[in-house]
Amino acid sequence: MVTAGELRELEGSALRRLLRRDERERAGGPGVAPGGGTCLLLDCRPFLAHSAGCIRGALPVRCHTIARRRAPDGPGRLEQLLPAADGPDAEDRGRRLRAGLYAAVVLYDQRSRRAAEALRAPDGALAWVVRALRGAVPRAPAPLYLLRGGYEMFSSEYPEFCSQAKPLATVSSPIPTTIPEPPDLGSSSCGTPLHDQGGPVEILPFLYLGSAQHAARRDTLDALGITALLNVSLDCPNHFEAHYQYKSIPVEDSHKADIGSWFMDAIEFIDSVQARQGRVLVHCQAGISRSATICLAYLMMKKKVRLETAFEFVKQRRSVISPNFSFMGQLLQFESQVLATSCAAEAASPSVTVTRGEPAKASPSAAQLVFSFPVSAPSSLPYLPSPITTFPSC
Repeated sequence: MVTAGELRELEGSALRRLLRRDERERAGGPGVAPGGGTCLLLDCRPFLAHSAGCIRGALPVRCHTIARRRAPDGPGRLEQLLPAADGPDAEDRGRRLRAGLYAAVVLYDQRSRRAAEALRAPDGALAWVVRALRGAVPRAPAPLYLLRGGYEMFSSEYPEFCSQAKPLATVSSPIPTTIPEPPDLGSSSCGTPLHDQGGPVEILPFLYLGSAQHAARRDTLDALGITALLNVSLDCPNHFEAHYQYKSIPVEDSHKADIGSWFMDAIEFIDSVQARQGRVLVHCQAGISRSATICLAYLMMKKKVRLETAFEFVKQRRSVISPNFSFMGQLLQFESQVLATSCAAEAASPSVTVTRGEPAKASPSAAQLVFSFPVSAPSSLPYLPSPITTFPSC
């Protein structure tokens, strides 16, 4: 049981002073460790909200519905609450938290004004985070504070301390033309994001997500066993049409683009590749917005999961994904359509439990469908949401 006494309240003006002081300390010269400072900021909102905008330096907390359901009292390990994959200095901040080097840990949600109000919230996310921190850092606890008014109030009063999602063009730039491409790999007129240094990521054993640079490297495609490519762009070329199957979805990364009208075509194409025991790479220019949107729609449709759950799953594998706001709206609309279809199917048939490798079994007492997101190789990620549950019972 978490009480309001365990969570003090902090005014936005007080947080502003703490952040100013931390900035001055960091600007004082070398020797200040990454993640240093007097306070640790933890964003307890869903990843979709955090990706759209957050207080600078805040770490997103893994407090989504699946995590809370699997570990009602918290995960027990700080790495599962604050995975290092969420930032270059997240691991260091975790060590500082365990060592009691922070004077305060500041939690914030979207708009709660009182600690008691936040702890009584229907979703229970913030109370769960407090329990999780209490269990994961029992020996060197720092005082816990709730930012009064949450992100909504703080960002309106002190926007200079907040970061907003950037358009695709501002986060990428082409590789200098002085770097030669291997002669047999093809060249991309779309450029390559500087931060995209890895290879395509596996979403499902037959579904990969990547960038135009990945799609231009035949050695990479062959090494992954790719047999087909889904090109979600207007101008990225199909380099190897003699060797792989291609499908193009000609949309821009623009708030005016209607990517939702292509969801079913893309899903059918991916299914057709899987049916032939093939593997498909979904790519756009940078593998951030358009291709990520298609992969999210596929997971929502085929695994019957909500957008938030699919987003968490994909972001753990490719942390730079960030569909534009219009695409997020179209995905939310698609979610409602999938939910309506799921509810209609559930009403028309008995409950079923499905697990990988087993036949479907009727189970009148089952409340929902249960799926696993299989992967073909073990992942180094500290937390993989599997099994993932579908929409709540209708």
